[in-house]
Amino acid sequence: MPADSKPTLDRFTKNIGFTPNMMATFAQSPIAFNAWATLLGSLSKTLDVKTRDSIGLAVSEVNGCNYCLTIHSFTAEHMAKLPADEIILARKGHASDPKRDAAVQFARKVIETRGNVSDADVTAVRNAGYTDANIMEIIALVAMYSLTNFLNNVFDPRKDFPAVTPAGSI
Repeated sequence: MPADSKPTLDRFTKNIGFTPNMMATFAQSPIAFNAWATLLGSLSKTLDVKTRDSIGLAVSEVNGCNYCLTIHSFTAEHMAKLPADEIILARKGHASDPKRDAAVQFARKVIETRGNVSDADVTAVRNAGYTDANIMEIIALVAMYSLTNFLNNVFDPRKDFPAVTPAGSI
């Protein structure tokens, strides 16, 4: 492992209790890994954990990243305390909470349309109570989750979280 990745990876390992295979893989590029870790740290200060994890689930489902779905399902249950039915809803691009639902639907539209959302999509998320700054943060979350989705789809690290069933099968 490159020395420039070690401090960041050590922090994750200490916080999580082990080194996920995805992070060990990602750490092979200190520039990409440390940039992602900085973005993750910054975006962890925005929105609430349930909304962030729900967006991660929705984006990972669209991007077909099974590894990320296992991680986000685990963190949604254990950290965000989302019940199983909420995790399934998020993977399908929804949430039972109306405000969170607007954010998750918007995030899904951003990834599905590659950012070419309609004015009505932006209006809907604004009407749910999100500011333009929040909307930018949702878009940044979509980009951040897509980065790890693509990395894991390309390198296919061994899964170290419980497997999940594709949402289309649920």
